[in-house]
Amino acid sequence: MNFKPWNISFLVALSVSGSAAYAQNPQKAIELERYSEARAALLRQGQSAESSFELGRLYQKRDMPDSAAYYFSRVPVDPKNPMSLVAAGRAALAKGDQAGAQTQFDAAVKASKGKDAKVYTMIAQAYGESDVKADNAKALSYVTAGEKLAKGKDDPALMIARGDIYGQSDQGGGEAMNSYERALLADPNSALANYRKGELNVRARNYNDAKASFEKAIQLDPNYAPAYNALAETYFYAGKYDDALATFQKYQGVAEKSPGTDAKYASFLFLTKKYPEAQVEVEKVLARDPNNITMNRLLAYTLFENGKNAEAVTAMEKYMKLQPADKLITEDYVYYGKMLSKAGRAQEGETALKTAIAKDPKKAAELQNELAQGYMLSKNYPAAISAYKAKMKSDATPELTDQIRLAVAYGGNKQYDKADSLYNAVLTARPTYVPGYLMRAKANYFMDPDSKQGLAKPHYEKYIEMAKADPAKYKDGLVEANEYLGYYYYAKGDKAAAAPYYEQVLALDPENANAKKVMASMKAPVKATSKTAPKK
Repeated sequence: MNFKPWNISFLVALSVSGSAAYAQNPQKAIELERYSEARAALLRQGQSAESSFELGRLYQKRDMPDSAAYYFSRVPVDPKNPMSLVAAGRAALAKGDQAGAQTQFDAAVKASKGKDAKVYTMIAQAYGESDVKADNAKALSYVTAGEKLAKGKDDPALMIARGDIYGQSDQGGGEAMNSYERALLADPNSALANYRKGELNVRARNYNDAKASFEKAIQLDPNYAPAYNALAETYFYAGKYDDALATFQKYQGVAEKSPGTDAKYASFLFLTKKYPEAQVEVEKVLARDPNNITMNRLLAYTLFENGKNAEAVTAMEKYMKLQPADKLITEDYVYYGKMLSKAGRAQEGETALKTAIAKDPKKAAELQNELAQGYMLSKNYPAAISAYKAKMKSDATPELTDQIRLAVAYGGNKQYDKADSLYNAVLTARPTYVPGYLMRAKANYFMDPDSKQGLAKPHYEKYIEMAKADPAKYKDGLVEANEYLGYYYYAKGDKAAAAPYYEQVLALDPENANAKKVMASMKAPVKATSKTAPKK
């Protein structure tokens, strides 16, 4: 089961190479997603019915239905052997043949005379582990039959399968959680049940509860790699990128060593905005596997984020040749559009971004921002302004970030008065937004570039007042603001008023050449012929 509420399309499945720490227990290795170890161990067992069955489960969990069906079908069908009939049912289910699967499952129940609870559990697991949107009512009928045989005593495996079946429907979250709780009452030491609870809480965006469940699974089994991975993703969803990356690094320590794990780490570095580090890891994977689709995509994205646009375009076009057109995702067109726009291929960039919007209409408003940013990259400010205004018009309540983006576009188009008006609106709505005062100061400076009217002065002063509480965070802005005010007073001949501002510049940036030059000139003997003011 996969309960992630959003698809992290960069993250990839683990590959099939690794050690053999779980060689004696391939079923446990499958649960811990140590698929290469499980596969190696099962292949060493030869073509036994049991090994073929578990190989089918392994490939089902890796979202490879054709391989899953192949191995399930390799189990010899014996009308008297319920397990072989369940395998036949799972093969049918992997092929999307629900009616055929049901026929085989009913035959398995008949072969066991309806008196073996394990058979019902195996069937429930078949439905729970399948991504096929099965008839939940029929799937749950096998669970109910298994519960009757248990006579009021819950079997943890059956309850987890019950939860997985309910979890396949959007409305089944409550019963799914109830199932996992029942599994834990029957077996408080079940790491899997805790893990399932965590996944369900992520789905409901209950991140604190999800975190507690994943941590409990790890406490019960410190080698439970899926829980580390899920916990890292939970931190990511909650915006705690440092915690996400630190936890993913712990995942690396317990996951099987494979190119797939390295690729997943590269993806996670990208997601947590560690772009230079992500590029290094991506290139390591591609050195071993040059045609890895996901890593070729990620290389292009990462090069763009690292400011290497020409290389990004080349990498993106290579990736788009490797990936079939019908499998290109929305983000591919978004990134390609931005790359092309930045490369001066504005019309092609616009086409790519419009393709992204057409491909995912539900994200049209969000992607309108990407289209506008594409126009910004190509310096087509009027088009960017139109795109941002269209996006804001479609929103019932335009966000402050949209107003800021539109203001920046107005600034690029030298419509500084309109930019200033928008910045003023943003600061009225959110007076504590410190960068907004600097933005407004800049807009006013461009309306008064020689500073004769001092339009920017009150806004730079307000910025200093707001930013001085955290000078390390706002260092660059404070240097700019103090430099402006120092220049403003110096140009008016008020060196006494100018000096403290230049002193502040040097306190923040001791090597600032302009401030050092001005301070030196103010200390030098006055020359009657000197009328030169320092540059701002």
